[in-house]
Amino acid sequence: MNRKPIGIFDSGMGGLTVMRALAARLPNESFVYLGDTARLPYGTKSAETVRRYALQASRALVERDVKLVVVACNTASAVAVPDLAVAFAPIPVIGVIEPGAEAACRFSADGLIAVIATEGTVRGGAYARAIKVRSWRASVIQRACPLFVPLAEEGLVDGPIPESIARYYLDPIFSPPIYLDPMNLKQVHRPECLVLGCTHFPVLKQVIERVIGANVAIVDSAVTTAEAVACLLSERNLSNDGPIATPRFLVTDAPERFARVGEIFFGSAIDPATVELVDLQS
Repeated sequence: MNRKPIGIFDSGMGGLTVMRALAARLPNESFVYLGDTARLPYGTKSAETVRRYALQASRALVERDVKLVVVACNTASAVAVPDLAVAFAPIPVIGVIEPGAEAACRFSADGLIAVIATEGTVRGGAYARAIKVRSWRASVIQRACPLFVPLAEEGLVDGPIPESIARYYLDPIFSPPIYLDPMNLKQVHRPECLVLGCTHFPVLKQVIERVIGANVAIVDSAVTTAEAVACLLSERNLSNDGPIATPRFLVTDAPERFARVGEIFFGSAIDPATVELVDLQS
């Protein structure tokens, strides 16, 4: 039994969808969440900058005696997980890319998989590589959807504005009946699976489902990451079966707004008294 909390970080509030999934899957665990709200979004920044921010955020969690670090940010997962694993060993570090790719391949091992994410995640190609490692027959099409992040952060998750933006991003992917896969020049039909490659995107899921239509499996990396964390805790004998602590939240800016808007992502109210303002650069 290990009663230390699980640490989770993201550039903002999107990672609260991962924390929500973790809390549902692991009701006996305690959590510390860090949102780098002063420097979001990570998706438009260079890989070097994201690595530096990820190291600072992870260090803040490790200093609070966590037993595991969950990188609940696709952009940081794409570029920083190996560095974090080395820097904070033997504390395990797990990102959201690998679990999401694994789930996508279960839905579409030899068809077309669509990935929507931030500019940084798409530019780095981490999902495409992770999917190809698991299934070389699968084809991958990627699309950056940067406006989804501010929509989610503003709580604008339904209605004509998010739907029109979703159609702008997704119609070019799901309307053409046939694609030519550039990897092997084979023709493939419309995607069978859509990976939500940013932790902000699940709160827009209803709008996305309306736009892409039926018969498309949607992979939410929050749920798949929670399952991967559960397996890791069991394998390393890190699970807690004792009393749990109240969730703690750390932010680098605007704690009042985090407590208010974070409810959209977390699925329940966040007590402002549990939100602490921190400086990662000090």
